[in-house]
Amino acid sequence: MSGPLAGIRILDMTSVLMGPYATQILGDMGADVIKVEAPAGDSTRDIGVRRNPGMAAAFLHANRSKRSIVLDLKRAEGRVALLRLAADADVLIYNIRPQAMVRLGLDYADVAAVNPSILYVGVYGYGQQGPYAAKPAYDDMIQGAVALPTLAMLAGADEPRYVPSAMADRIVGMSAVSAVTAGLLHRERSGEGQRIDIPMFETMAQFVLGDHLGGLTFDPPQGPAGYARLLNPHRKPYRTRDGHLCVMLYNDKQWRAFFELIGRPEVMDSDPRFNTIGKRTEHIHALYAMVAEIIATRTSAEWTAALEAADIPVMPMHSIESLRDDPHLRAVGFFEPVEHPSEGCLTSMQVPSRWSKSQPGAGHPAPRLGQHSAQILREAGYSDAQIAALAAGGTTILA
Repeated sequence: MSGPLAGIRILDMTSVLMGPYATQILGDMGADVIKVEAPAGDSTRDIGVRRNPGMAAAFLHANRSKRSIVLDLKRAEGRVALLRLAADADVLIYNIRPQAMVRLGLDYADVAAVNPSILYVGVYGYGQQGPYAAKPAYDDMIQGAVALPTLAMLAGADEPRYVPSAMADRIVGMSAVSAVTAGLLHRERSGEGQRIDIPMFETMAQFVLGDHLGGLTFDPPQGPAGYARLLNPHRKPYRTRDGHLCVMLYNDKQWRAFFELIGRPEVMDSDPRFNTIGKRTEHIHALYAMVAEIIATRTSAEWTAALEAADIPVMPMHSIESLRDDPHLRAVGFFEPVEHPSEGCLTSMQVPSRWSKSQPGAGHPAPRLGQHSAQILREAGYSDAQIAALAAGGTTILA
């Protein structure tokens, strides 16, 4: 493995999406990620489209750059093997509830006893100091709990609904990546391992309220909650004569250029609603409605050419299929065909960031269940006879 985290070993006890997305990024950054799976495997192995059992598209996209070992942690032999692996790991990351880690005998104290310098990282629903501590959490639950469906209604939706993306899982997963890398830096400077908890609810509450706490920021409140521009029912792709476009008018230069483009250059100076960004924010509903009426008079191609010439931000409204064929993504090599040993030709997505010295990248495709069990156990000091005994007893699976 190459990349900025080359030489770091991560013991990955996560499943579904939030944790695996975090560890996939860390694996792309060069870490040796050992994915620990129960004998039944990560449930996402069989969710959605797949060519072969246990290798669904969602799993493939969240689990590249990892090795897979099967350990039944409910068996004493599985717990012993996990702790032997932890003794040589830099990070252990999990996303089950902390109470379950206690029941498995894998609490922070248990793991730190074999490796005091390890980072013990929990990515789960709720902080352990509050009344929700033991509640289960999924993306939908957290989206609702931090008011995203309510905000959708305030912005004009007919009924509350979740964002059609596993947004909470992925945002909290990226927060976990930041926490792991910062924890590794702290350990390098201090020599200290530690426990790090990343709760979904609190992380997403901060994410949403940074936009929408608004007047409730002040004590006493200086106005209502909510960011008016983001809650504008007209803040959506504009309908053109033959489709939709994404257009953003924000600063003075862009608004002035827009009115010059439509032959009304005097509006910026004559209409007090446009004088400052503060005034525009106060009247944003009316302004966006006006822009919507104007955009509807021309085709998408006509507007794209005119707006780009005026240096006004504009982008197409893609479908998933058209995004796959976007000319910019094609030019930067974002999509890359890869040959998976068991799944054939796949479309893989490149690491978006570009590094001049230690470019991250996919180390290897997503593993089959237990593909590396024997290899990893040998690295932990198990003999072939011991590995065979673990497999015969059901503690591991040898793919």
